Amino acid sequence: MADKKKIVVVGSLNMDAVINVENIPRAGETVMGSDVEKVPGGKGANQAYAAGKLGGNVTMLGVVGDDEDGKTLVDSLRQEAGVETQWILRDSDAGTGTAYIYVQSDGNNCIVVSPGANHRCDLKYVKEQEKQLRECDILLTQFEIPMETVAYALKTAKKMGNQIILNPAPAPGILTPELLKYVDILTPNETELEIITGRKWDAGLEDLEQMCKLLLDKGVGCVIVTLGEEGCFLAGKEFKHFPAYKAEAVDTTAAGDTFSGALAVMLAEKKTMEEAIEFAMKASAITVQRKGAQLSIPDRTEVEQYG
Repeated sequence: MADKKKIVVVGSLNMDAVINVENIPRAGETVMGSDVEKVPGGKGANQAYAAGKLGGNVTMLGVVGDDEDGKTLVDSLRQEAGVETQWILRDSDAGTGTAYIYVQSDGNNCIVVSPGANHRCDLKYVKEQEKQLRECDILLTQFEIPMETVAYALKTAKKMGNQIILNPAPAPGILTPELLKYVDILTPNETELEIITGRKWDAGLEDLEQMCKLLLDKGVGCVIVTLGEEGCFLAGKEFKHFPAYKAEAVDTTAAGDTFSGALAVMLAEKKTMEEAIEFAMKASAITVQRKGAQLSIPDRTEVEQYG
C-alpha cells in the first residue's frame, strides 16, 4: 500500500457494551434490555476500521489497556481491516475504554463512554508519534481523547500541508478559531453542529447554511453536516444538500464514523468532494442497517454496488 496516500487516525479505542431496549430510559426510569453484547468500537477505531476496510492505507494512533479487550480491539483493526496498529500503545496502568450503548427499537441510540486508557492518549504519547503525523497525507481525528492531543495533532499535520478532517464528536462546546483554523473538513451531525456553534437549528436549509457560515468565518475549509435520514449538507465554496439513500435503520452506531472514514478514503484517491460525499453516504446507509459498530461497517464492493 506504499503507493496509496497515507491516512492517520488519532483517536479512541473502546470496547462497546451494547444493550438493545424498546425505549431508551428517561431520568428515573428502569427498563428491561437484552443481554450485553461486546463489540469493538470507539470513534477513532471505528473510523480507522472503516477507512481500512474500504481500501485505505491507514495507521491508527491511540491507547488501549494491557487487557483482553485491548487485544481484541487491536486484532480487529489489523486482521479485519488491514490497519497498521504497531504504534497503538498497550498501557498496563489503565483499562481499555468502554462505551455503554443503548440501542432503541427504531435504531436510535444513546452512548455513555468510560474513557479508561484513552486518557493516556495524551500530549506525551502523541509527541512520540510525531513522525507518523508528519508523514501522513490525511489526518482524521475526533474528541474522545484529550483536547490538547487533538490540537497538537492538527497543528503538527497542518504544518506539513496535510489535509485535516475533524469529526467534532463528542462535541465539547463552542469551538475556537485557534483550533478551527487548522481544519480543512469538519463533519458534525446536526446535534454536534448546534453545540459547537452555540445556536439551535430550526430544521431549515437556510438556517443550516447560516450556522455553517459561523464556522467557515472562523477558518474551517468546509463543513459537511450529516443529517441521518435527511442526507447531508455541504458548506464551503458552495452550499449543497445531498438527499439520503433509502435505508431501514436498525442501529445508527458508527454511522457517522463510517461516513468520516469513507470520506477520507475517497479524498485520498483524489475523488471530488461530491463523489466522496456520495460514497460516504452509501457506506453509512449500509452501516445503519446492521447492528454493532465495526461489525456493521461494509467493504468496498458492498458500497460500490449499493443503491
